[in-house]
Amino acid sequence: MSAVTGEVKRVTTHVIQAMKSRGEKIAMLTAYDFSMARMLDEAGIDILLVGDSASNVMAGHETTLPITLDQMIYHAQSVVRAVSRAMVVVDLPFGSYQANSEIALSSAIRIMKESGAHAVKLEGGAEVEDSIKRILMAGIPVMGHLGLTPQSIYKFGTYSVRAKEEEEAQKLREDAKLLEALGCFAIVLEKIPASLTKTVSESIEIPTIGIGAGKHADGQVLVTHDMLGITKDFKPRFLRRYLDLFETIGLATKQYVSDVKKKEFPNDSEQY
Repeated sequence: MSAVTGEVKRVTTHVIQAMKSRGEKIAMLTAYDFSMARMLDEAGIDILLVGDSASNVMAGHETTLPITLDQMIYHAQSVVRAVSRAMVVVDLPFGSYQANSEIALSSAIRIMKESGAHAVKLEGGAEVEDSIKRILMAGIPVMGHLGLTPQSIYKFGTYSVRAKEEEEAQKLREDAKLLEALGCFAIVLEKIPASLTKTVSESIEIPTIGIGAGKHADGQVLVTHDMLGITKDFKPRFLRRYLDLFETIGLATKQYVSDVKKKEFPNDSEQY
């Protein structure tokens, strides 16, 4: 933080923790490429998540499972080059950490060394404890992710709200405490009841970032392509569309096509 202006030069884990302590909400969005990341960073976003949702919105897959570690690193490199303020967090993709903590550490190290990102994120609680421990021991910041965990979609069989029943809610509360105790700097809570988010957020010292988890989380995250209306078919209750770029870009493209066909583009002032 600048001593002269009080302005944050770079958002870090320390800054994120301080934001929770003073009650300032944390704003997080996804980014997968240089151009979008630059716009979001200059607009004042706190955290940019290079999410495995790139599998859906960038590559057109039905789930997040197909995206590879190499592909995640490519997207992360593009985002990091654009950013001067925001913290960049990168998802560890499916298969790169779940079964073996040595593989998890190797995956996290590759992301940090090859992309220049600032932290990694992985899904799960007690079942991935060893992987989290090993990554943290290497000095790599870890963001947790509880609730709806999209990499486990075939296990759940649905994208419905999680932890509505007490047994699952209790496990989530316990997992949140565990992730804090292990040393995670923040936890994403996805698609759980707002009352549970409130309980969890008040019971741990580290920040919570909600998506479809209500207003009581310490911050919020959305997929940028959903928030800007670039995607059009995904319409969950929690999504607020701030623009309809699918329509806007479509109209602009139609106008461009028309201008070219009519020989109205380029005109005399648009040529050398």
